[in-house]
Amino acid sequence: MKSKQMDLANISHHGAVNGVTGSCHELHIDDKNSILIDCGLFQGAETSPGGSKHDQLAIDFSLKTVQALVVTHVHIDHVGRIPYLLAAGFKGPIYCSQATALLLPDVLEDAVKIGFTKNRQLIDKFIRHIKSLLVPLDYAKNTTIELKNSAYKLAISLKPAGHILGSAYVECVIESMEKQRLKVLFSGDLGAPYAPLLAAPKSPYGCDQLVIESTYGDKNHADRRYRQKYLQSVIERAVADRGVVLIPAFSIGRTQELLYELENIIHRQSSLKESLWQGIEIIVDSPLANEFTEKYQQLSVFWDAEAQKRLKQGRHPLDFSQLLTINDHKTHLQTVAYLQKTARPTIVIAASGMCSGGRIVNYLQALISDKRTDILFTGYQARGTAGRDIQKYGRGGYVYLGANDGAKEAGKEGKKYTIEANIHTLSAYSAHADQTNLFNFVKRMRNKPRQIRLIHGDNEAKQALQKKYISAYPAIDVMIPVD
Repeated sequence: MKSKQMDLANISHHGAVNGVTGSCHELHIDDKNSILIDCGLFQGAETSPGGSKHDQLAIDFSLKTVQALVVTHVHIDHVGRIPYLLAAGFKGPIYCSQATALLLPDVLEDAVKIGFTKNRQLIDKFIRHIKSLLVPLDYAKNTTIELKNSAYKLAISLKPAGHILGSAYVECVIESMEKQRLKVLFSGDLGAPYAPLLAAPKSPYGCDQLVIESTYGDKNHADRRYRQKYLQSVIERAVADRGVVLIPAFSIGRTQELLYELENIIHRQSSLKESLWQGIEIIVDSPLANEFTEKYQQLSVFWDAEAQKRLKQGRHPLDFSQLLTINDHKTHLQTVAYLQKTARPTIVIAASGMCSGGRIVNYLQALISDKRTDILFTGYQARGTAGRDIQKYGRGGYVYLGANDGAKEAGKEGKKYTIEANIHTLSAYSAHADQTNLFNFVKRMRNKPRQIRLIHGDNEAKQALQKKYISAYPAIDVMIPVD
């Protein structure tokens, strides 16, 4: 017997409203109970709803009713405010996938080192506390969340999202004493089909409310064959003049996908007697990325069929002979200085993915004014980041490098650098679903949602996706939340 529908749930958005960072959403069950979906950091010019950069880290909403946190994946714009959540008094369980539970402590340890303290004892104490709160879940397993004095029941289920290792979308089922049911789905970040290493997400049977990202709600990616050819051609053109190719990339997800694709290009080129690729060194200059690459290899059971096949062939998609990893800071500085002085065909992958900090900034400072340098963006660049400025203004423009967000707020923008490097953007390597993928996620549901909430996107992307949904499904309430 089919259960009766309930009224739509009350959902508060504490981030990813005016842009693509700071994801944090609160599902209210009743006046005494709610849960959070993600608690991410704001980046670039994006701020907390109604707030300024000064309070973008603070938890500016009440935690009185919050019984649990559900984490969709470990990117910093989805988990970076968890230390601040704990500091604000949160003591509940943190639900996530098995793989996310293994990755999250490392991500948060890095965040604590940067934002709180370098004291090893305090960091270890924090990590032990985080681990004590984690509740790892298998995909597709229904889990009941304990509520206080409630006439409702709440169960959640995680489904693979195909974005990065361990990523999930979250199905929440609220049930009343009269057996009325409401299914609310939070997409987290959905992956693109045919992305390296991970299987594409599959649409659920249906839901009543859908909260869905819209990062590329106004764009479509090129297919994988095109993007691999483009990646190869950009690098071959770049190294022909013995220049350096800089690829800003997030430590988890993008770095591993790029390594997977580069190994495949090298493998295909290995049969040629003379190939530029035989002399190209590939450097991953990021302790965190290197740590996550090792974790990716340990968790190969979660890889897709294509990647599993390569392993059976004896190939090592994330650990090949031309790959050099750099961890210590001294070697990092020596490598930057060496590449600045000595022309050598080299690909450097370093964080942060939006050039808003991290080791990529040192490479940019040294090489962005060299005409032989190529900078390849393979992911989204948020408003207010150095990556967005480099991408927007390109050769002949300029960018300020070397100031963090706090310094910029104080009017210190860093040093001005003229951009002489060649700038390339290959959004097809984004780990995010594009407009067609986002549309098909709803199209393939048997039971369409009554309401769709568009979050995690710039205004143009949200409006374009809203228009597409409304055109196809006029009966659905497609809304864009505001502050």
